Amino acid sequence: MKAKSDSLRTTKPKRITPRRHLRYDDRRAQILEKAILFFSEYGLTGQTRHLAVACGVSQRLLYRYFTNKAALLDEVYREAIAKPFDEAWLTDLGDAAVPLHNRLRQFYARYSGSVLQRRWLRLFLYSALAENPMPSAYADSIVNLMLDVVVRIAARDLGAALPQDVAEVRRLGWTLHGAIVLGGIRRHIYRIIDDAAWQRESECAIDTFLAALPVMCRPAPSERRAPAERHLDGVAA
Repeated sequence: MKAKSDSLRTTKPKRITPRRHLRYDDRRAQILEKAILFFSEYGLTGQTRHLAVACGVSQRLLYRYFTNKAALLDEVYREAIAKPFDEAWLTDLGDAAVPLHNRLRQFYARYSGSVLQRRWLRLFLYSALAENPMPSAYADSIVNLMLDVVVRIAARDLGAALPQDVAEVRRLGWTLHGAIVLGGIRRHIYRIIDDAAWQRESECAIDTFLAALPVMCRPAPSERRAPAERHLDGVAA
């Protein structure tokens, strides 16, 4: 995915048009919102001098609100990447009074509606390509929590015994979560499926996960307890 910022490097920023005076917090919020849009369109390699023009401020003034580009990107992460996720969705996922399939459907409808949108996906993919810490921070703080809860609740309701290894539990969760994320990419980045097709694919991914989880939780033949050996006259049979 080529960043549009490549085309900005040879473009001279336009003269800044003075903006009306805003309170400090309002101007900072305005710059942050512009930065989120700017980096989602042009990639994290986009230069702050071009961002300043988009904000209608000088680059020097921009640095009054954010000490450097790294500090600005930290705020972009918190506001645009981490903030859309709501842990209350996980609480609702544990409501055993609602059929498990319906709970998973509602959970991923919320996740896709608030998180897996075009701007979020572009920011996330650009940050991964730029080897920025945003993706790993998001995985550590949000995705791992989500995978743990989704898999353990599904296993509880299906009566499946999960492996002790946390990494293995999360691997099971990725069989569902990965399909949902890929669907979001195909929907908003590639634009090769519409909302109705994404809905059908999500339903299929959930059904497949629920059918496969009890099977995936079974120990491999080599891990199963070997039958007790029989002995005849002190010689193993």
